[in-house]
Amino acid sequence: MAPNGVVYDKSLIVSFGEMLIDFVPTVSGVSLAEAPGFLKAPGGAPANVAIAVSRLGSKASFIGKLGDDEFGHMLADILKQNGVSGDGILFDQGARTALAFVTLRADGEREFMFYRNPSADMLLTPEELNLDLIRSAKVFHYGSISLIVEPCRSAHLKAMEVAKESGALLSYDPNLRLPLWPSADEARKQILSIWDKADIIKVSDVELEFLTGSNKIDDETAMKLWRPNLTLLLITLGEKGSMYYTKYFHGSVDAFHVNTVDTTGAGDSFVGALLCKIVEDPTILENESKLREVLKFANACGAITTTKKGAIPALPTEAEVLALINGA
Repeated sequence: MAPNGVVYDKSLIVSFGEMLIDFVPTVSGVSLAEAPGFLKAPGGAPANVAIAVSRLGSKASFIGKLGDDEFGHMLADILKQNGVSGDGILFDQGARTALAFVTLRADGEREFMFYRNPSADMLLTPEELNLDLIRSAKVFHYGSISLIVEPCRSAHLKAMEVAKESGALLSYDPNLRLPLWPSADEARKQILSIWDKADIIKVSDVELEFLTGSNKIDDETAMKLWRPNLTLLLITLGEKGSMYYTKYFHGSVDAFHVNTVDTTGAGDSFVGALLCKIVEDPTILENESKLREVLKFANACGAITTTKKGAIPALPTEAEVLALINGA
């Protein structure tokens, strides 16, 4: 129980890291300079995962720092409106909420230009962490952007340590954003520096290539990222589905084919779905047929998320996912 009398649910999925505003061009397939205008879209991978979890009916909380500005309060309200607990949100009076300008290419893929010098999320300190909230997590999920600079890096490492000590499953999606790192080598080094702490890791095909240096997407390449501490390693392949690896079995699950408009948030939706199902039934990690069903569900979540612009508006409900799976 927290000191203020709050009792946290032990089925809680806690997401740690950044939340920001993406400015998305009103027209696809043009450069930032050519874009006639931009729409603001709330984003940030850990926040997207928290909302994905909540939208699928599970309990979610977000830990991170926002600017004490209109955008920061707007983002906190969006979490609240989407049923995500805000007990871990802090506001910084000296720094702004992070912004990103996103180019949507004609194929729905993205390029980024960030405004973070420094942004509020980078200034979270270990002392500011809500440790009771972290200790109550059944799953503690994070990315790698929070590893880039101090003091947020130390806060991230402390939060992971406390979650692990409290028996949480640690879930890691590196979410590579190269423009934010000092160099590609530093990104690779820091992303891998916490690899042996996680129970579940999800990487995209692009991240697999970046981290291994191999342009082959096969079992041999994937196994370069396997560590004894892992329970589950996942590689997402976009329209080609996903590959899974555990200590006992491995395989792949096909994707659902949809009309892709914007890939933003598809990976976060996939992760959110997976974590919801693991909290409901942890035995899926040891049972291949159950895991395949869950990954089919997660693939469907990811697919639906690509059919609309922006991440958060596109994150599906369970009913929408089942409709796609059942061909409705």
